[in-house]
Amino acid sequence: MWRLIINEGNVYWNMGLDEAMLELKQKGLIPNTLRLYIMKPSAVTIGYFQKVVDAVNLSYLEKNRIPFTRRITGGGSVYHDAEGEITYSVVADLDFIPFDLLESYQFICRGILEALSFLGLKAKFVPINDVVVNGKKISGSAQARRGNAVLQHGTLMYNTNLEVLEKALKAPREKLVDRGISSLKERVTTISLELRRKVDKEEVIEALKRGFGKVFDADFEEGDLTEEEVFLAKKLAGKYSSRKWKFKR
Repeated sequence: MWRLIINEGNVYWNMGLDEAMLELKQKGLIPNTLRLYIMKPSAVTIGYFQKVVDAVNLSYLEKNRIPFTRRITGGGSVYHDAEGEITYSVVADLDFIPFDLLESYQFICRGILEALSFLGLKAKFVPINDVVVNGKKISGSAQARRGNAVLQHGTLMYNTNLEVLEKALKAPREKLVDRGISSLKERVTTISLELRRKVDKEEVIEALKRGFGKVFDADFEEGDLTEEEVFLAKKLAGKYSSRKWKFKR
């Protein structure tokens, strides 16, 4: 059985909850879960191994009161727009997905590909963890594993403000040069831009439910968080909001 959680909260709570779910899944205390959530208010997350100074424009974040934190997963910096982006997380037993890292990304990201297909877009998985439409990134994912449990979470941009994204994040210059582009904005896109109409979050959530349901061969049962998840997430949120954690590198 797969549980479905749809919720929202600030970035510290959300990152705390993802880690709490991974920890409790490892102990066999929660079912395999797909969570679809909104970062409210808009926020930035950076990869575990990134240096803050290389990943985000700190002065812009501070001036515009955009909170940020470090994830327990790798990958790059992400702008989570409260009005234009849905974050997904999959927490499951490792024996449910391919053990090989690349194959596991490919398998879980098929849920995103199917969701985009339901919305009328032809998307492509680009190793190691991106989904692109018409050559532009629309989704990125990252993973962490503990014991026999895996957490993969990622972004799906349906109406993200790309102007804010470009000002908030820093992209390594060599990455842009390699792709023959001059700005981060040229590298990414949204569902609304590609469909040439404004898409709303309910439409995207429905497509994600269908997409992951098809790939996982699962009938999702919408449920609630357990008391243990809420307790541990609250505790971990303190870590994610701390300067020590955010400026670890």
